Amino acid sequence: MRVLIIGHLDGQLTTAVKIARDRGAQVTCCDGVAQALGVLRAGKGGDLIMIDVNLDIAALVGALDAERIVTPVVACGIGTDARRAADAIRAGAKEFIPLPPDAELIGAVLAAVADDDRPMIARDSAMLQVVRLAEQIATSDASVLITGESGVGKEVMARFVHRRSRRAERPFVSVNCAAIPESLLESELFGHEKGAFTGAIARRVGKFEEADGGTLLLDEISEMDVRLQAKLLRALQERVIDRVGGTRPVPVDIRVLATSNRDLRAAVRAGDFREDLLYRLEVVNLRIPPLRDRPADISHLADFFVEKYARANGVGARRLGEQARTRIQTMPWRGNVRELENTLHRAVILSPDTEIGPDAIRMPDGAAVEAHGGDGVARAAASAEAAARSFVGRTLDDVEQEMILATLEHCLGNRTHAANILGLSIRALRNKLKAYNESGIAVPPPPNASAA
Repeated sequence: MRVLIIGHLDGQLTTAVKIARDRGAQVTCCDGVAQALGVLRAGKGGDLIMIDVNLDIAALVGALDAERIVTPVVACGIGTDARRAADAIRAGAKEFIPLPPDAELIGAVLAAVADDDRPMIARDSAMLQVVRLAEQIATSDASVLITGESGVGKEVMARFVHRRSRRAERPFVSVNCAAIPESLLESELFGHEKGAFTGAIARRVGKFEEADGGTLLLDEISEMDVRLQAKLLRALQERVIDRVGGTRPVPVDIRVLATSNRDLRAAVRAGDFREDLLYRLEVVNLRIPPLRDRPADISHLADFFVEKYARANGVGARRLGEQARTRIQTMPWRGNVRELENTLHRAVILSPDTEIGPDAIRMPDGAAVEAHGGDGVARAAASAEAAARSFVGRTLDDVEQEMILATLEHCLGNRTHAANILGLSIRALRNKLKAYNESGIAVPPPPNASAA
């Protein structure tokens, strides 16, 4: 993890630097905002910015937004001046840390930003087979395609491969190809020169150069435009990239991992994905089975999430009761590990006792979860029959529109998650939502720009 520290605060930030380094972070120090922006544009930046509360935090956050540099900002100040802390948050800081720094507080912030508290938990034979293959190929530089349904843990597997590679001490850089608009993805990947387009106020290196010497993860590669796929293919073949507006190729030394929840061979047949790029990426395919096909993992994952969220929410020790454990073993987990994690997080919060009972295993809206026994199957069949009758006499377009908007509302406006559930590409979903907007139909807004 890379931490960028801006300012001095009478030497108090030096202590924060030592704590961060002791926790394994790579730390870069800058005197002011302008110097820090230069470091970020050069790809030497950080996964976290810690800044002196007396500096111009609003200017820093504004510059980051304008240049689409997504890095959380934490303000630091001596003592606990509530007014300065509030001003920093209003200016765009995510958090305020009082100085002198507390080692545990710094550690918690680093852990939250790194989001790397996701070990590879595999007990089921189906998953162990994939893990063994990952361990075999980890030390090579071969490109790897990681496939599986949404929520199975494709990024966890990518980080697992990186940690066991010869590049483990070098950067691990992840790019969500589905979350970045097509018009911006090329610059995000390959960088740009000053003046290359409106808003390009300075040279900025892309993710390829930022990951130099390490690993680049192209998350949801299937959502990349075909034109950009050609540039990616050249980068993989020649190990050089061209910045937008650049005049000479830039050599890069990286290992590329890619993920997809779609059938890329079907995408090739449909003309949405280049066949030569698929072969270049798929030297090895790590196909992660859905959670329902690896039942032996469910209980171990559940115990991990209970401990994690009991600690995160400060509710004391919690353990999963046998009835609750039986309940989660009978659930279909269509959202896979991500759904299991969210369910156990809710259970930790909702459980009034140390032992989590079946009543705490609930849906996001608080509704009880039905076990999948005989009666549950009968009720599900009856519900399905009633739903089918409600479609009679309506056009396919109307039914599709209702399904898309209901799914989007269920996902709190998150386009990427909704597209995954609906089995659509993010581009297809965006086109449909644009058409709905133009016809005057209200569409739930995205929760934030990165989820759009």
